Amino acid sequence: MKIATWNINGVKARIDNLCQWLKDSAPDIVCLQEIKTVDEGFPRLEIEALGYHVETHGQKGFNGVAILSRQKPDEVTRGLPGDASDEQARFIEAVFSLPSRALRVCCLYLPNGNPVETEKYTYKLAWMERLKAFAADRLLLEEPFILAGDYNVIPEPHDCFDPAVWANDALFLPQTRQSFRRLENLGFTDAVRATTDAVQLYSFWDYQAGAWQKNNGIRIDHLMLSPEAADRMTAAAIEKHVRAWEKPSDHVPVVAHFDFAA
Repeated sequence: MKIATWNINGVKARIDNLCQWLKDSAPDIVCLQEIKTVDEGFPRLEIEALGYHVETHGQKGFNGVAILSRQKPDEVTRGLPGDASDEQARFIEAVFSLPSRALRVCCLYLPNGNPVETEKYTYKLAWMERLKAFAADRLLLEEPFILAGDYNVIPEPHDCFDPAVWANDALFLPQTRQSFRRLENLGFTDAVRATTDAVQLYSFWDYQAGAWQKNNGIRIDHLMLSPEAADRMTAAAIEKHVRAWEKPSDHVPVVAHFDFAA
């Protein structure tokens, strides 16, 4: 089974790229972030024509997440628990029935947090604490569980082209990285880093200043795996070539392969 995460940066603007990638890459489950549309505006017909079921949690013009899957989920939950007043569409959870177990996949779009001197950074850290509490609760189920998405977190210095450039950014501040580490220390495995320590592995390149051409990227899109999911992972990769397509997202898909047959 192939599971992917991709910040599409506007699903309507990238629908041709998304459809081409679905044909080429053939993932079984896809977590999309920044769909930037209400649920009714999502181009589901094009996706369904390729054999995917569509679940969305949208918002007009901003944010928005979706899960595309070959198999229809048994359960879908929208919104991250812990703050009933939070109206931003950043989280959707789906549960799938496998032959011998349940598979739980969550798609998240973690807040950016900039500028750091504003309430946006406070919101980011609070959101991360809510995510940690949610994840700790779900881990008690002892099932394959994947937190996939755009975390807006650069975990380590080697996950960006130049740490000095990002030193004061909300994506790389010590508080941000510590919060991410607390999540990881619950027992999660970073799918990409479980397979390689290579440098210059990035999932995002800004549209400005020739970042793509210079490979001035950062790794902020992650598949975090519960022990039960990590035990079944067979490979992981960043599908970097998609960034070179016409009208690309500034992010690329991150994928992991699993053997859930046994």
